[in-house]
Amino acid sequence: MDFGIKNRLSRIFSPRTGRTVMLAVDHGYFQGPTTGLRDFSNIIPLIPQADCLFVTRGILRNIIDPRTGAAICLRVSGGPSILGELSNEDLITSMEEAIRLNASGVGMSIFVGAKNEDRTISNLGRLINEANRYGMPVLAITAVGKDMGKDARYIGLACRIAAEIGAHIVKTYYCPGFEKVVEGCPVPIVIAGGKKMPEMEALRMTEEAVRAGAMGVDMGRNIFQSDSPMGMIKAVRAIVHKGATAEEAFGIYRKGVKSAAVPAPDGNMEKV
Repeated sequence: MDFGIKNRLSRIFSPRTGRTVMLAVDHGYFQGPTTGLRDFSNIIPLIPQADCLFVTRGILRNIIDPRTGAAICLRVSGGPSILGELSNEDLITSMEEAIRLNASGVGMSIFVGAKNEDRTISNLGRLINEANRYGMPVLAITAVGKDMGKDARYIGLACRIAAEIGAHIVKTYYCPGFEKVVEGCPVPIVIAGGKKMPEMEALRMTEEAVRAGAMGVDMGRNIFQSDSPMGMIKAVRAIVHKGATAEEAFGIYRKGVKSAAVPAPDGNMEKV
């Protein structure tokens, strides 16, 4: 691995802990102005808490402050909307554009066991070939067929394929037996947050994933759709970088909640 790739990876992963809190805000590329990302007003204050921002070039150009200290990982795949076949993606952003935008990495999705599997994996190979010429790390985001579910066999298969093709980082879903997924993947894994879930569940998932060997998160909706996005990202940071438990992190989240009542870990309402 050459200096350029290593240097860019050191921006994405904290040199102090070797882990990362990536804030995923790329959802608009197929979902449009989804909840929490309509005008980005609630996202801007969160960026200093993120090690890396996973974003599209359009949002980066038009909304993100160029003085940001967070690393940038650029979404470079797209094509279909949420109304179409999501696996029908192509590469839509050039490597020259990624360098012009001072990205520390580029990312795209692969769909294993789904329609267009072969094309998405071939696209990943082409992206890695091009990225290697410029010393640019590649993040492969794995998805598996709908009938497969979040099963360690299939998640592990997708992660290993991404690593074999040459990805430098893999983003995937947490699942039971996740330590086996990590063991079978020779490059760092970060977990996706997925759909919005109760805050305590998201924090427990983060803690369990990190204990199983994940090197951080690339989390979006479970942060920016929370009733306290700032409290939630600080809570996730505490787990990833400080080894906090989910219960300790939940206390950090609760301090950030502006409303008078918040859900306690047992699901009841509790005054703060």
